[in-house]
Amino acid sequence: MGFIRTTPPRPVEVTAVFPELVPLARPAIRLHPRPGSPSVRDSSVGGPLLWPAGEPWPHCEDAHLHVDTGFRRSPTAVRLERLLQLRRRPDVESTLTPGEEALKQRDAAQLAERLAAGPLWPAECPVPMLPVAQLFLRDIPLLRPPGQADLLQILWCPYEHEPDYKPATALFWRSAAEVGHVMVTPPEPYEADYPGYVPEPCLLAPEAITEYPNSLDLSPELRLMLEDWSRWQAAGADVDSSYAKHPGDFYSTHLGNAPGWKVGGWPPWGRTDPYPRYCAVCEVQMVPLLTIASWEWDGGDGHSWAPQEDQAAATAPYYAGQAPSQPTRVEVGSTDNMQVYVCPASPEHPHTDLIQ
Repeated sequence: MGFIRTTPPRPVEVTAVFPELVPLARPAIRLHPRPGSPSVRDSSVGGPLLWPAGEPWPHCEDAHLHVDTGFRRSPTAVRLERLLQLRRRPDVESTLTPGEEALKQRDAAQLAERLAAGPLWPAECPVPMLPVAQLFLRDIPLLRPPGQADLLQILWCPYEHEPDYKPATALFWRSAAEVGHVMVTPPEPYEADYPGYVPEPCLLAPEAITEYPNSLDLSPELRLMLEDWSRWQAAGADVDSSYAKHPGDFYSTHLGNAPGWKVGGWPPWGRTDPYPRYCAVCEVQMVPLLTIASWEWDGGDGHSWAPQEDQAAATAPYYAGQAPSQPTRVEVGSTDNMQVYVCPASPEHPHTDLIQ
């Protein structure tokens, strides 16, 4: 994929301390999205999709909240503002290139045309959806597509929807070889509820890892074991004594499920306790497919999950809007995660999602 990102070794081999966790290990692939210029033939976040020219572009036909967030900016305007942020220097006023300025003027003209046609709210319906992720099986072998499919495409509507106040998602499996002519200029919505619903185009550096459950997914017995400081000491685990009163926090911060965008693995619970999701068609318990994350790693001690290649950036100062742990510029919920689930028996069955 052109670049590499590597998760640092965990500070403790957790299964050496707690062999009870061995059967709970799950494979996951951290996607490590980083800003770039992906093509339709690349796995990406927020990049262009390998979408057949003769196939209708997905539109959201759900009812949209009649709430004016005060944001009202198009995806084009969001991306141009981000360019200015990236070029910001304390002693120089940022400017757009002539081509970018022309794009800005064209976007403003389109908005003015729509304003002349009527009020912006409620949002136009149906709303063109925005690409969130495109994943090729060749890059993400953990995917389990149906039939001959080798490509996963996920889009969302950049408006919040009741009752969960999150973007509505759409999921498509397809065979890349069957796509002939590609749609060159897909439609975009006039605006988005929040800039965090406009993913920044990113290339990926997939990395296979093994991860263990979020502490909320553990049995009460295992959670009690993790809180037993004497057991950590007896195993000779190199754990900072500051965790002596709550060693379970050490597990949650450094040893359990990995943060960031990932395929498979364990879900990042937090807003609610875990609860199973069942397929609406066959009632099989669904499994995590993709975690759409607001942050690639947490602040403070959570920097231990920052890739080795990003460790310096993780602790360096940065200007607003340039956080190295937020390369996609996506924010879901209150800087939470969106979990996308699929049916393991039939991935083509309707998916489900939730914010955590």
